[in-house]
Amino acid sequence: MNLPPDQALLGRLAVHYKLISPDQLNAAMRHAGQQGTIKLADVLRHLGFLTPKQLEWLFSAQQQYLAKQRAAQGSAAIELTPTSALPRPAPTAPEVSPTAVGVSRPAASPTLSTARPAAGTAGALQRILARAVQLKASDVHLHSGSPIQVRIHGKLRPLEGETGSPDTEKILLEVLTAEQRKHFEENHDLDFAYSVSGVGRFRGNIYRQQRGIDGVFRPIPPSPPTLEELGLPQSLGRLTDFHQGLVLVTGPAGCGKSSTMAALVNLINEQRPDHVITVEDPIEYVHASKRAVINQRQVLTQTASFGAALRAALREDPDVIVIGELRDLETISLAISAAETGHLVMATLHTNNTIRTVNRILDVFPPKQQSQIRAMVSESLRAIVSQRLLPTADGSRRVPAIEILLVKPAISNLIREQKTFQIRSILQTARSEGMVLLDDSLAELVKAGTISKEVARRQCEDIKRFL
Repeated sequence: MNLPPDQALLGRLAVHYKLISPDQLNAAMRHAGQQGTIKLADVLRHLGFLTPKQLEWLFSAQQQYLAKQRAAQGSAAIELTPTSALPRPAPTAPEVSPTAVGVSRPAASPTLSTARPAAGTAGALQRILARAVQLKASDVHLHSGSPIQVRIHGKLRPLEGETGSPDTEKILLEVLTAEQRKHFEENHDLDFAYSVSGVGRFRGNIYRQQRGIDGVFRPIPPSPPTLEELGLPQSLGRLTDFHQGLVLVTGPAGCGKSSTMAALVNLINEQRPDHVITVEDPIEYVHASKRAVINQRQVLTQTASFGAALRAALREDPDVIVIGELRDLETISLAISAAETGHLVMATLHTNNTIRTVNRILDVFPPKQQSQIRAMVSESLRAIVSQRLLPTADGSRRVPAIEILLVKPAISNLIREQKTFQIRSILQTARSEGMVLLDDSLAELVKAGTISKEVARRQCEDIKRFL
């Protein structure tokens, strides 16, 4: 894609100062090209690659460069903000000589307390996250008054090379933008995306607790995974063949729901010329449009709420709507309505198995709506995947165990007739139709020696199978 000269220069400067990687610039350029009139700077901010303060710095650096070019060509002098007054973005890689683009590197400014600062606490967080990525940690925990912990293969352990208790509150608050800090001060918790150039993107959550402020960061790979990379059966790809209805990916926190959903969305992106709208809090995997056109919206940044985004989505000609999480009655109700009106709706939900997922959706509605909602769910629900991530017997990694419910006429009848408890018997007998019972998935992993019986007993429904 050929960008206008001013946008191309902005991208060159962002890569030169190592605020973003060349791959991130290429992804942003593709996104800008697919959206037509959207400027590169807006895309870099939308994707979470740059903060508003970093963009402000880049615009100043761009202004300096253009002024030097004009001066070299004999143009009239242009009054610029003094170099010493410009903030310097946090360096996330070794220094590079600025002569390649002809811009003198601005000096640091101590005045930007809500920007991602140049040294100290932000540098400490970047170092911590980079170390966690090297160790292949799934989560990084910063707790007030405690040493830093990382979760590796499902177990928390101290982060190697980090001793003592860091100033957690200072580390966490100083990486927030002004808008994020305001939201945190009002609500006492915050979900957000955080990028470290050369390291990756992270889903972050900070919250207040008895001893102070804590934070948890989860690394997000730079590109969506495949089902094979996740250790999931290729048969799950059939869920992307639906063009209408509701498909749910469920399981407890940390079980890989977001990664499975990203893999399914990526399949649609590669195979279908559709319009896909995602609503997330925050945006995790960034999808560059391929065959599909994908627009990703972040709650509190590009839309006020899940409900507001879903109501608007129905007027934005989507084929597929992806919901980061079904959290409340409004979101569930809108998801079901969208599925009924000819859209494929894909979402995640925190439930332990497929039957509990059906009951959770039904029970969130008041008694007077039960008859109507049972009929709606029985007609719109297409499939539920419930999964766990379990440590292997040798402790070297984690593998998924899954339960798959494909909604056939017999299951639709059980939902309408308030007999969801009988769905288990269909799961046990309909393996030839692609359905899988969680206990059967666990039994196969035990038989193969992949996981231990003890691990299976902690996750199963029928413990007698694993005695």
